[in-house]
Amino acid sequence: MRNTQWLAGQKPLFVNMPEDGFIDAYLQLNPQSHISCFNSNFIDYQAIQHKHQSKPQNKVSSQFSAVYQSDITHDLVIIAFPKSKAELAFTLAMIAPHITEQTRILFVGEKKGGIQSTLKLTQHFITNGQKIDAARHCMLFAGFAQAEALEKPFNLDDWFKKYPLEIDDIKLTIASLPGVFSQQKLDVGTQLLLNNLPEDMCGKVLDFGCGAGVISCFIGKKFTDTKLSLLDVSALALTSAEKTLQLNDLTGNVFASNSLSNVTEKYQHIVSNPPFHQGLKTHYQATEQFLAGIKNYMAKPSDITIVANSFLQYPPIMEQHIGKTSTQAKANGFSIYQVKC
Repeated sequence: MRNTQWLAGQKPLFVNMPEDGFIDAYLQLNPQSHISCFNSNFIDYQAIQHKHQSKPQNKVSSQFSAVYQSDITHDLVIIAFPKSKAELAFTLAMIAPHITEQTRILFVGEKKGGIQSTLKLTQHFITNGQKIDAARHCMLFAGFAQAEALEKPFNLDDWFKKYPLEIDDIKLTIASLPGVFSQQKLDVGTQLLLNNLPEDMCGKVLDFGCGAGVISCFIGKKFTDTKLSLLDVSALALTSAEKTLQLNDLTGNVFASNSLSNVTEKYQHIVSNPPFHQGLKTHYQATEQFLAGIKNYMAKPSDITIVANSFLQYPPIMEQHIGKTSTQAKANGFSIYQVKC
């Protein structure tokens, strides 16, 4: 906010900026502006919607999606530096159809998040890049788009990383967008979970924090009498999961939710490799809310199976809110916990 001379814009686009008061402060400086907010995180999107959509003179529009869509040409873009460097390249390519060579692009983020590598990472897109400011362990960069970069059409399919997977003679193809957990290969925790699922599964299955959809697709192939529901907070993850289902000739209900906020059904089986990182900070709240409230969405009979880093104290929470919790397996620093109701 102390760099006000860089913030002027009639039609600014804020990319993955949180609702932390900045939008209101920006409008005080630039009362004629009409702000477009794009968030791939459902919680941030909800917060912006809740704060601004009911205002009588609403000058803020918000969008939750994997890809920004608009007819507006923006004169300013402010990007919150993503946790994944690959996601930064994706973001720039995504906004290219909505900017010109005169559009000022700002990058802001924490040093420990890698913001200092902005100029190197954006050299094939940004011209006249420069560091504007640094303070409070954060940095601010600015630049303009190169003409050649704006000429390249954006095609979402070009950004999926696809890899084959074979477990227990079940062959899958996984598709994942930049920034989605386990984009390049199967992670150790999920591998352990897939090897320790209930012996027989049928009925409704909820995959909490589905990521690219690996767990659900394996279940869908191995247990054909299941009906899959996949939940995540990330639009990039949800779009990846939809693609993975499609590639494996499966169907499922894929939806966004802030923990259990949008869950309405009861399930015979709940499976999860729950997230415990939000950005660069260790963050358990969403998983603890999930474990504390999930029993309301468990049919009778039913079971819940999760994998977690062994140091996380999830069993006491599961014991308190769900029922008697057993440790099914331990390996490579991960544990499988299960409750049968």
